[in-house]
Amino acid sequence: MSEAIDATPGTAQRGTGDDRDVSGAASPVNALLHLDDVRKSYGMREALCGVSLAVQSGEFVALLGPNGAGKSTLFQLLTGLFNADTGRIRVCGHDIRRDPARALAGIGVVFQQTTVDLDLSVFTNLGFHARLHGIGGRRARERIDENLRRVGLADRAKDPVRALSGGNRRKVELARALVHEPAVLLMDEATVGLDPASRRQLLDEVLALRDRGVAVLWATHLVDEAEAADRVIVLHHGRILAEGHPDALVRSTGAPTLAEAFLKLTGGSQG
Repeated sequence: MSEAIDATPGTAQRGTGDDRDVSGAASPVNALLHLDDVRKSYGMREALCGVSLAVQSGEFVALLGPNGAGKSTLFQLLTGLFNADTGRIRVCGHDIRRDPARALAGIGVVFQQTTVDLDLSVFTNLGFHARLHGIGGRRARERIDENLRRVGLADRAKDPVRALSGGNRRKVELARALVHEPAVLLMDEATVGLDPASRRQLLDEVLALRDRGVAVLWATHLVDEAEAADRVIVLHHGRILAEGHPDALVRSTGAPTLAEAFLKLTGGSQG
């Protein structure tokens, strides 16, 4: 269970006002992403132990945890790779177990590992993804052009992805994840291997999506990536230890910084 932490109120659009309970967690009512008591075990090892969370429209939530915390397992469940042992996951009101097609259609995801075809052009990669979601012709071209402009790669549309830098490859994956206009964006340790400037640029691109009403769940072990979040959820050994606005987590632990608060909550574990 989460600690009772008062979140700093924000705008209603970002799910940080009256739709929160006293713990600083977003209310599941009208949440675009909602997990209720989700558990997953591998043999005798319990990877997720009753995880409950909700992400509202226009809210950026950082899922902060050291390596081995359960972040990857959680994202495997959210993307339909595995089913939870117990508990419930809903995306835009659709149960991912009972109605996986509709639930997964509401999700865009950027994985930790590269999943684009390096030998195909940027445009072709995005076009293939659009067709998978039933988007073709002029509508697909418009969506692709719009998202490449958004990430600053309009002039690289015809280039093979292999010719791009690591940071720009990540931008291609972000543009691809947004082509079908998902309500929920999942970012699974998406900055791994990027230099500091590229990390910051990708983070800023995703933070800007709040103005479009996208619900973002950003998994990371890097504290600085969580500092701009509307809410931080600290996951450790498969359990949520605390959640709330970054400032609230700092105050609740008596630590001077979010990094120190994170270390205090997790017993000094590092990512």
